[in-house]
Parts: sequence; structure tokens; C-alpha cells
Amino acid sequence: MLQVLLCGGAVVTLSMGIRHGFGLWLLPITQEMGWTRESFAMAIAIQNIAWGVMGIFVGIVADRLGAFRVLLVGSALYALGLAGMALSTTPLWFALTAGLVIGAAQAGTTYAVVFGVLGRQIPAARRSWAMGVMAAAGSFGQFFMVPVEGALIAQIGWSNALLVLAMLVLMIVPLAFGLREPGFSGSSPRPLRDQSVGQAMAEAFRTPSFLLLTAGYFVCGFQLMFIGVHMPSYLKDYGLAPHVASYSLALVGLFNIFGTFTAGHLGQHFPKRYLLSGIYVLRSVATVAFLLVPISPMTVYLFSAAMGFLWLSTVPLTNATVAQIFGIQHLSMLSGFVFFSHQVGSFLGVWIGGYLYDRSGSYDIAWYLSIGLGILAALVNLPVREAALQRPTPVAA
Repeated sequence: MLQVLLCGGAVVTLSMGIRHGFGLWLLPITQEMGWTRESFAMAIAIQNIAWGVMGIFVGIVADRLGAFRVLLVGSALYALGLAGMALSTTPLWFALTAGLVIGAAQAGTTYAVVFGVLGRQIPAARRSWAMGVMAAAGSFGQFFMVPVEGALIAQIGWSNALLVLAMLVLMIVPLAFGLREPGFSGSSPRPLRDQSVGQAMAEAFRTPSFLLLTAGYFVCGFQLMFIGVHMPSYLKDYGLAPHVASYSLALVGLFNIFGTFTAGHLGQHFPKRYLLSGIYVLRSVATVAFLLVPISPMTVYLFSAAMGFLWLSTVPLTNATVAQIFGIQHLSMLSGFVFFSHQVGSFLGVWIGGYLYDRSGSYDIAWYLSIGLGILAALVNLPVREAALQRPTPVAA
């Protein structure tokens, strides 16, 4: 179990840590290349929707062949996409590399794949806790990597910084060896399956709780990507120094370490639906407070700390609930479907933020949307039923 946690945590730290810093590239790239903020936002929005779409198919492959092969391909695609970002000369090329290629890479190197390994290797009594630890690793990646990325941009320029990250992300390859599963090796028997992929999909989409979790996760994606990508530019518009944005995103990552671990621990002892509803309500409350007080470095840091504690706290709770309801046989695939909804929200959060800014010169409407959606997500999680589905016992062959 320790090897799975360490290697999986390191993979997520790298993959999510690099991803959370993309907002730092918005201003240097658009200013040097003469592109609009909407064009940059569109590329990152495509990245999120590609991640969501590919996550479903990557989950199916990971459930059938194991995470090891998926991680190898995902790492290579991530490096290729980062290098392509650095060398892009047009918004279209940037959208293809930063969008499609990196989106596919993230599908193969982040939570859905690693959570599938955890589901199969960690006992149910410890599963929510283990997923909280893994989500905390992604948060540590944000805390550690965002300042590193900011320093790289300042010291060697945005293009060279991306090339350095392209080399760094290849470290996922050796880490993938620590996530090889005996049941998926050539010499070991494959796990028995009493459901086909189609049966598992049909069962999930007939289950109201699955649809409610999926709807709530849409809001999570909208809020996180709007803030993560547009917050640095929002602070710049108010005359705050660039380091305030870097520190604010780092604080999100730091406090998210505690938030995700706490959420995973509490999920072992309290109904997850109530915890999820509380997280979404508190996000909206924190946003309202941030918009009402005069903006300053201190208010930015306080908001970042509060949002950080709530940032990825939904991840272990949502995925553990899916595992609790449906079991682990098709966990990566079902997590991929839920995450697709998250990424549709991410697409809209990134794109709408850039669109509204270019049209109105302000992020105000996007902030109001984020607040309203948070209240909606809190409401839709309340009716979720967490009990395991009762299926007919399969007849032995």
C-alpha cells in the first residue's frame, strides 16, 4: 500500500502541479504573441474538455489493462504537448498542443487512473482516506510547482520554461513502475468481471445519485478553472504585483493539502453528500466575502487560503462515493464519466471568463455565476444515496 501511495502521489504531484500553473502563462504569452485573452482561454478550455472526453476511454483502458501502460503514454504526450506550447506560433497551433495533446496527457496521468489503482489495492475501509492523501499530493504539487513555474518564467522566459517542464514531466515514467498491478501482468490471471462495460455504463446512468454527483462535479470544474486561470490577470488588473498571483495560487495548493486530507478522513466517518454540500456552500460564501472587501494582498491571501482548503476536497469524496455505490470493477471508467462533467464545467469556466472579460472589460459576471452555481451544487448533492447497489448474484460458469 505504501508503494502505491508514494508513487501515485508523486505522479499526481507532477501532473497536477504543472497543470495548476498554466494561468501564469496567460499574460506573457498573449502580450508577446499579440493574442487575446480569449484565445489563450479557449486553448485551456479545449484542454479541459479533451481531458474529460479522453478520460472516459482512458478509464476503460486502465480498468482492462492496468494503469502502467496508460501512464507511460500519458507522460510522453504531456512532454510533447508542453514542447508544442513553447514552439507555437499561432493560436490554432497553441490550441492543438496546449489543448488537445495536453488534455489527452492529463487524462492518462491524473486522478481517474491513479484512483483506479487505489480502488483495487486499498481496502474499502481506508479508500476515502487514501483518495484524500492522493488529492493532497496534487495539492502539494500546486503549492510546490506554481512558484517554481513563476520563477522559471521570470528567469529564462515563458518558452524555455515550458521546455524545462517538458523534460521534468518525463519523471512519471519511472514512477509508473511502482503502480504496476499483479492482476494486469502477463503472467497473472485477469480480475474476474461480472459486468461488461456497457452494462456498467447503463447501470450508472439509470442511478439518480450518479447523475447528481455528476452535476455537482460540473460546478467544481467551473469554479476551479475560472479562478485558477483568470485569477492572476484579475489581480494584475487591480494593480497588484505579479508575485501576489504566484503566492495566491501557491497558498491554494498549500491549504488544499490540509483540505483534501481532512475531507478524505471525514468521508470515512460522515455522510459524504453532506460534506460535499458544505464544501460548495462555503466556496460561495468565501467568494462573496472576497468581492465585498477592498482588494489587497492580504485579502487575496486570505481568500486563497479559504478556497484552497475547499479546492479539491470534492475529489476524494466524489470518487469514494462512486466506488461505494458501484464497486471497483469499473471505477476508472465511471470516475472518468463524472470527471467529464467536471471538465465541461472547466471548459465553460475558462472560456466564459475570457469571453466576458473581452466583451465587458470585467470579470464580475463570471464571479456571480460561480457563486450561484456553488449554491446549486450544494442542493443537488443532498439527495445522493451512498448505499451500495444490490445486484443479482452472477451465475457461476
